[in-house]
Amino acid sequence: MSRTRKLALATALSCLALPLALPGAAAAQSASAPAVATEAVPTLGPKPFIGYFKPMPRARLSTTAWGAKEVGPRDPRNGLEDAAMARWNYWDGQILKGDDGKYRMFASRWDQALGHKAWGQSLGVTAISDTLYGPYRDLGLVWPDNQGGLGHNVTALKMHDGRYAVVVSETRGGDVFVSDSIDGPWTQLGTISLDQSRFQLVKTPGDVALRDTPTATPAKPANFSVMLRSDGAYQIVPRSGQILISRTGILGPYTVMGDSVYRGLDGIPQRDMRAFEDPVVWYSGGWHHIVVNQWRERRAYHLISRDGITGWRVQGLAYEPGADFIRYANGARNHWNKLERPGVVIENGHVVAMTFAVVDTPKDDQTGDNGHGSKIIVVPFDGAAMDRDLAGL
Repeated sequence: MSRTRKLALATALSCLALPLALPGAAAAQSASAPAVATEAVPTLGPKPFIGYFKPMPRARLSTTAWGAKEVGPRDPRNGLEDAAMARWNYWDGQILKGDDGKYRMFASRWDQALGHKAWGQSLGVTAISDTLYGPYRDLGLVWPDNQGGLGHNVTALKMHDGRYAVVVSETRGGDVFVSDSIDGPWTQLGTISLDQSRFQLVKTPGDVALRDTPTATPAKPANFSVMLRSDGAYQIVPRSGQILISRTGILGPYTVMGDSVYRGLDGIPQRDMRAFEDPVVWYSGGWHHIVVNQWRERRAYHLISRDGITGWRVQGLAYEPGADFIRYANGARNHWNKLERPGVVIENGHVVAMTFAVVDTPKDDQTGDNGHGSKIIVVPFDGAAMDRDLAGL
């Protein structure tokens, strides 16, 4: 092994320092504990993606905020949450900056009293903050008069023509809402359509896409991550990890360019492909990027490609709940049970923060009105340094 590879591996391992588990907590969760990946993830460049997370902003940390003790002292003003865990669970959480300098978060929420499994009743909401890291104030439903505000897997972007778009999948069929203003009002532009002349859209990376069968039944839209490409096209990466390209606008039709880019990729475990979900796609530093989560093993991977369609490579470990990457200057660490629905905040061409929907206990333990739930956190990220490091690959 070359000295460079040894250094990269050592850096990757240093990012995975795991906290000591409390015996009582381990015993309590042993029956439902998910599989944990232990194999090393290859690293391209001097360090993996997880090594570029920065310390959380200085804040007064609370030891009485809702949540499991394993989470640790935390800042309840970071991101978006129901501070009393009395009404809402929050999910998703794409952030856009308005022309007024304030930040809007596009998220979903549902009644916490119904437990986590009620996520299918999510409603799309928007929230606002004077600062990137929060606190965000819930402004209410984004489209209250359209199916009662129904929306999950909510994401948002600014389109080529200057309008804003919010895209919803999972509980809706890829519906797109648009507005001239970041604050609405929002109207439904239409629903995303597909061109399956090359490949079928499938549900998960573990499902094999049919080729040259345009009449094949496509999978239900889910986990759509949408980006505006520099060549004028729109690109979607769904749960399946396939690449969808539209050169005729945000509604498509989107050509399904191939099978899942995770299939057969060195550095991506191939044993449980149906457990990959929640991709986020973006462009920075001359690379197209995907971060994708393997929910059963609770580990996420960072992939890069020059054209965003072919030639994908694993750059390194993106994150995992047991690693000490959500950290504060005073030495405190946060370890949420799950980190899902990642999003990126890009400023001046580089990622400056990532958002996560987090839960403090296993989802099955969140039955409602028991002091446990979900919120959205915002974690600083040094995307400028990462882009410099990866420029010469």
